[in-house]
Amino acid sequence: MSNRTTGTDTIEPGRVRHVWQLLEPLHAVLYYAPEAYEEAAALGFGTGERWPSYFAWRASPLGAVGSARVASLFYSFNPEMVGRYVPAAWDVASPEAVLAARERAVDRTYRTLLGDRVDSPELAEAAGLARRAAEAAEVEGRPLAAANAALAWPDAPHLVLWQAATVLREHRGDGHLAALRAAELDPVEALVSFAAVGAAPEETFQSRQWSAADWAAARERLVRRGLLEPHGPATATAEGHALRAEVERATDGLAAGPYEALGSEGLARLAALLGDFWVAAIGSGLLPMTTTLGIGKA
Repeated sequence: MSNRTTGTDTIEPGRVRHVWQLLEPLHAVLYYAPEAYEEAAALGFGTGERWPSYFAWRASPLGAVGSARVASLFYSFNPEMVGRYVPAAWDVASPEAVLAARERAVDRTYRTLLGDRVDSPELAEAAGLARRAAEAAEVEGRPLAAANAALAWPDAPHLVLWQAATVLREHRGDGHLAALRAAELDPVEALVSFAAVGAAPEETFQSRQWSAADWAAARERLVRRGLLEPHGPATATAEGHALRAEVERATDGLAAGPYEALGSEGLARLAALLGDFWVAAIGSGLLPMTTTLGIGKA
């Protein structure tokens, strides 16, 4: 995968990945924060587990879509699991009501996490840079990115930062699914192969609720392709490692476009500004230490 350029600037894939790793926790706190659960409960969603609000928060920009659409776009979740939450979510609250509550949840969560820094010039600058990148994203063929990019921008810088982070992470995610499909990895195979290269323990991927039979069948298919060792714990072969590395390289390349609007200097500045906010999100204790994204290990 070649580097992406803006004029004489070179946007290296590793720097694209680094900014994603900084932005992802700032997006993901929505799915774990007490303030978000309170907003979800006020709408009428169950809060005994995170999935009722997760599917509502993340799918709401798409409108009142059905489970097949959500399962195809979220990709790694068992469609039967998705069907327990969508379209039932829209009987609890309309997508418009969910979006309004989502913004309130982000506002409250960021104010708790960041305190006075929500009004800092550093956050405002980071929000401006992130928005510039998000607005430069080409979203054709990227449904989740397009749906979030179509939303009106909020006024407050901390809400702008979250929305920009969301557009950029969904843009990356849409591209990642294209890379997985190009590698001919179906949803279960994508998880099995990722676990097999050490991205996260297999137990972490149980949250996607595929059955043991589904997992075993996917493993056997990957063994037949020469991507997994045939015996012992699921372990990638050299070919399996190479394929997953290519998927990640392709994902970085497909995610690079928006950052061309910033150039290498602007991208470096954004990364520097995000550091303290990343520390606040990670240090909050809200986020799991090991996730299905394999951040830092992919």
